[in-house]
Amino acid sequence: MVEAVQDAGVVVTGAGGGIGAALARRFAAEGARVVVNDLDAERAKAVAEEIGGIAVPGDASAIVGDARDALGGTVDVYCANAGVAFEDGGADGPLADERSWAVSWDVNLMAHVRAAHALLPHWLERGHGRFVSTVSAAGLLTMIGAPSYSVTKHGAYAFAEWLSLTYRHRGLKVHAICPQGVRTAMLEATGSAGDLVLQPTAIEPEAVADALFQGIEEDRFLILPHPEVAGFYRVRAADPDRWLTGMNQLQQKWEEGR
Repeated sequence: MVEAVQDAGVVVTGAGGGIGAALARRFAAEGARVVVNDLDAERAKAVAEEIGGIAVPGDASAIVGDARDALGGTVDVYCANAGVAFEDGGADGPLADERSWAVSWDVNLMAHVRAAHALLPHWLERGHGRFVSTVSAAGLLTMIGAPSYSVTKHGAYAFAEWLSLTYRHRGLKVHAICPQGVRTAMLEATGSAGDLVLQPTAIEPEAVADALFQGIEEDRFLILPHPEVAGFYRVRAADPDRWLTGMNQLQQKWEEGR
């Protein structure tokens, strides 16, 4: 058992399935009291009943107050996990429509900002809190065929970094989870680009939860369920042109196979 989360009040957004459900199950198994959030009320209720948690359905941007009430007044851990992805950039359509960009911006980034805005005053007053951001390897690297996802996940990673560097001396723990492919409905929705780049090394959602809990025990900010992402990130930082050339080769391969 991880002592840091025993009896903690935990909120997991987008927890009706996939990574969110795996996180909710793991927190509950570790002795936490878990609020399960999802836009789909029935899915949230099903996971909550399974783990002995509390379903608080609705928009992840606006449930902090209800979640806090459901947990008796205190949120100890907030998992900003809800996310959306669109296959919206190819050879003939490099930019998504504005609605896709707006939804991606709101769900993948601004929901994190709004949650932190609501949670920080109490966390800073008492001197501890934990913010878990499900980012993506696309937030460290990039993803072909998905400009709105890649850009907003970069933003989510940058925001998690900013929270950590600004408040860690005041007791805030921040973790940024950056997996590549995970076997979820979102992976299926990435289409042919996901089939090419993500499916070959895809892992189960439970492996993401395992990686997070190892990171919590080791007090690490960056959580890499796919360890090879660290090497890719180093190459990207050390030689951006080499990195971009390699990614462009993937783009060409994707275009040829479509």
